[in-house]
Amino acid sequence: MTSSRVGVAVTYFLFSIGLITIVDTVCKHYTSELSPIQLVWGYFVGMCLTLVFYFGARRTNPSQLAASKQIMLQWFRPLFLVLSIATLFVGLKYLPLAEAVILGFMAPLFITALAHPLLGERVSIHRWLAVIGGLIGVAIVIRPGSGIWHWAAAMPLAGALCFSFFQLSTRRLASTESVDAMLYHTGVGGLAWSTLLVPFFWTETQPIHWWVFLGTGFLGAAAHLCMIQAFDRAQASLLAPFNYSKLLWSILLGYIVFGQLPTINTLAGTTLIIAAGLYIVYRESRDTGEPPVSGDLKA
Repeated sequence: MTSSRVGVAVTYFLFSIGLITIVDTVCKHYTSELSPIQLVWGYFVGMCLTLVFYFGARRTNPSQLAASKQIMLQWFRPLFLVLSIATLFVGLKYLPLAEAVILGFMAPLFITALAHPLLGERVSIHRWLAVIGGLIGVAIVIRPGSGIWHWAAAMPLAGALCFSFFQLSTRRLASTESVDAMLYHTGVGGLAWSTLLVPFFWTETQPIHWWVFLGTGFLGAAAHLCMIQAFDRAQASLLAPFNYSKLLWSILLGYIVFGQLPTINTLAGTTLIIAAGLYIVYRESRDTGEPPVSGDLKA
């Protein structure tokens, strides 16, 4: 795996995580007005509308989008995403944004642990060290004993597990599926699964809420396009530590939106998290024995 390929994959992944954090911030604000499940449904409505324009502008053949060599996984993958977002939004309803995000940082550990049994990837000691280093950074930020273990804390943890399955599924599909097909199934499958749930949680909407649905859906479509491109170029366990970059995005948005400055603990922990990510990039760029990625996506 070349250093340039790793760098491009990491760039795509970091941008994807940034867009996802913006979506989380917006939806955190509106959980006081709409149910989390309704926000998830609206997110996928906006994503599907975005994809209609995206595929229409490119004159993509609909039959090519629906075709798949792994059709069952294509449909179950968005279920993991729906469950991940729904549980996170439930947590955001009761927890501060930063705390919910921090609890979601269990996802890289889940991904690294499951990458070998589910994908057959070789998980090097360097990747484990990067994940552990990132978790230590998270511990510095949250300061053990700070009292965040509200019952709702279980929701972001469940979301982290579901998100790890989503990312691992993305990696497996990347070997045989095109970017467009994966985007199509993400949007349509996510809308189908969330539509089954939303009637039980529906509340009255206002015009602003539909703009929220469209905006978050557009950002989500862009995020998933970047994420698919990242997994086409690098292994899941390599990218796992960079999920911690969500903390950096949360600090930035917290300052811009809420005027909150990071504490000394946050800065120290974030520094360690960044160091863990840079370490794994350095090691991977020097590792000539790493098995190649299994295939390229074709748009």
